[in-house]
Amino acid sequence: MLDKIKILHIDSNNPIMMEQLQAAGFTNHEDFTSSKEEIEAKIQDYQGIVIRSRFKIDKTFLNKAVNLQFIARVGAGLESIDCDYAESKNITLIAAPEGNRNAVGEHTLGMILSLFNNLNQADREIRAGHWNRESNRGHELDGKTVGIIGYGNMGKSFAKKLRGFDVEVLCYDIQENVGDDNAKQVSLTEFQQKVDVVSLHIPWTPETDKMVNETFINAFAKPLWIINTSRGKNIVTADLAAALQSGKVLGAGLDVLEYEKSSFETLFQENETPEAFQYLLNAPNVILSPHVAGWTFESHKRLAQVIVDKIKLKYLL
Repeated sequence: MLDKIKILHIDSNNPIMMEQLQAAGFTNHEDFTSSKEEIEAKIQDYQGIVIRSRFKIDKTFLNKAVNLQFIARVGAGLESIDCDYAESKNITLIAAPEGNRNAVGEHTLGMILSLFNNLNQADREIRAGHWNRESNRGHELDGKTVGIIGYGNMGKSFAKKLRGFDVEVLCYDIQENVGDDNAKQVSLTEFQQKVDVVSLHIPWTPETDKMVNETFINAFAKPLWIINTSRGKNIVTADLAAALQSGKVLGAGLDVLEYEKSSFETLFQENETPEAFQYLLNAPNVILSPHVAGWTFESHKRLAQVIVDKIKLKYLL
């Protein structure tokens, strides 16, 4: 009896999620405003919870969720959940990397092409009344070696977008044998010897936290462009800013920032702007966007559909 499965939704999502879960027979409740403590006080009444990133699902929360059977995160990563502890309680973890991988791939490509062709800088200059052709001479992507770190759903989608360009595509991943016709898997040493562009498509874990630092950047044989549409804390912003100033990094496209709150909805600083971030704000060879690479109108609906399908699959087979 699916009406006995009560699902608590603590973040807003595309309306098709609620509509389809209701139609399938699940009981659904919404609570987009209560604090974590207030949600903890009633979570024992629910078998499922659907979240984005409003707060962390930690041991305290899970200890009170005595009847919880699944946690569904409407997104790709699960770093806001204590996954090991949840799984030790036989709670199914559901995510939707398939839902926004195309959006991330397109956004990544857009950032690269904008950087290579100085589109943001040229646009600002023309609006200010300046017509500077020579200083906005661009680079072509053809002939470059593009490197992808993290060859899962997002990395593979980006590699597929590059098939129309005359580029060599390499990938580096801690998993073995993930390369395919769109990207050749290589060692980190070979990766750092050959690539011109680095695109990050990795989760935020203890292994990837602050991975892109001064040592990592200086290990590359050539000056490079860096794109990050994964997680902000995978890059040490101060080290990136220094590399941009020295010319080791030729440009950066950042959809995510080290300074984001864990909910991804705001930046953490209230008053004083960190010096490294201030540099990024003023740098003409840096493009910033507010963690929206995977958040298109199409992916908003697709993410919800993937979550609905996986919840139904858990109970209807």
